[in-house]
Amino acid sequence: MKKIYIIVLIASVLLASCKKDVTPVTTIDPDLDKKEARDALYSLMNEWYYWYKQLPVVTLSDYKDPYELMNALRYKPLDRWSFVADYNEFIASMQGTFVGHGIRIGLDPAGKARIVMIYKNSPLYSKGVRRGWIIKTLNGTDLAPIIAAGNATAYNELIGPAQAGVSNTFVFQIPDGRDSTLTTVKKSFTVNSVLLYDTLHLESVITGHLVFDEFIEPSTQELKDAFAFFKENNVTDLILDLRYNSGGILDVATDLASYIAGTAKFSTPFVSSSYNDKKAAYDSTYNFKNIDYPLDLTRLVVITTRETASASEVIINGLRPHLTVTTIGDTTNGKPTGMNVWRDNNYKYVFAPITFKLVNSAGEGDFFAGFPPAKYVTDDITHDFTDRNEFCFKEAINYLETGSFLTKGTYIFHRSVQYSEKPEWMNNAFLVDRQTFNK
Repeated sequence: MKKIYIIVLIASVLLASCKKDVTPVTTIDPDLDKKEARDALYSLMNEWYYWYKQLPVVTLSDYKDPYELMNALRYKPLDRWSFVADYNEFIASMQGTFVGHGIRIGLDPAGKARIVMIYKNSPLYSKGVRRGWIIKTLNGTDLAPIIAAGNATAYNELIGPAQAGVSNTFVFQIPDGRDSTLTTVKKSFTVNSVLLYDTLHLESVITGHLVFDEFIEPSTQELKDAFAFFKENNVTDLILDLRYNSGGILDVATDLASYIAGTAKFSTPFVSSSYNDKKAAYDSTYNFKNIDYPLDLTRLVVITTRETASASEVIINGLRPHLTVTTIGDTTNGKPTGMNVWRDNNYKYVFAPITFKLVNSAGEGDFFAGFPPAKYVTDDITHDFTDRNEFCFKEAINYLETGSFLTKGTYIFHRSVQYSEKPEWMNNAFLVDRQTFNK
């Protein structure tokens, strides 16, 4: 491998500074690419990793590829996120390309498997499947015991690989109580990161409601459409549902924050990044943008779960010095860090080590324990996002109307066990040169 190129970056100058020359080798070794990538990752980690001083002493030959090496190098006390991924899969994910059924499955408090979330371009969505539908069996097998046991291996074997053409047969119990057998085939499609947006007429104000799934490249236009609708409808408050949003592109997060904070905050600091002492020259401040359809909100309610991570937590932390932000649901994931991403010269791998921490304009960060909610509320997967009986949505509405939380009809907090088709490494905040994804 001759060079490593940075593909996700804080400024264009970083591209030139991160090229690393490696002596080319001529060999017929089929594992050459893996070994070169492994060695390049080691050099990268020693230079750019936020916790490079805590890197263990390793013998590179003990690791067959960069995946194994990254697992060995990761600073386990704090770093749950640094990763190596397939280059094509990473780029496709950032561009919103998805292969699968496009569903998230979870277990409700009664022990029933249910659809937790579904993309509009999912092959099952066109068949009428929605959040809250009960899954009685998958390919003749009861899913509930597998999910209850946390048996990811059995689940993955049953639902099959993320490949177009893989067929599965579901037996659903539909809302009217009847059974419905649907056979569907996994396919490649573009996801909708904005799952829905609408308005609510609460008391004397109009409140926006946005369910947002991930910060990816298509989100730019989707968010613009949503906030154009909010602006047209004179929205003065917002319920922002980030319960399954595990992160993504930091620039898109800045867009969302700018829509919410509005013109009054234009050019003022949103968040700032700090690198390790070798790379302090790349420390930067990200300001709120001058953006179309700003709302200039003074209060925001955010629905969260343990899946709410990274770029989503940046929204919460970055907006708190500027407006009243109240969270409802569960404690967030706890990722106050972000990453630059490099690829190897053969376009086989991307390397994504933690390279910086993020703080808000008040200097607040280091929320590795996550943000606890103002009130713990169960993610009610038995109801759709717009159903006013859904626990989190109901609580958010009551808070906006009364300024307090519900006391009657108290329920036991329950954390749902869930499986998603999204890769685990999406749980991050990436610095992205957008033109990289538009070539």
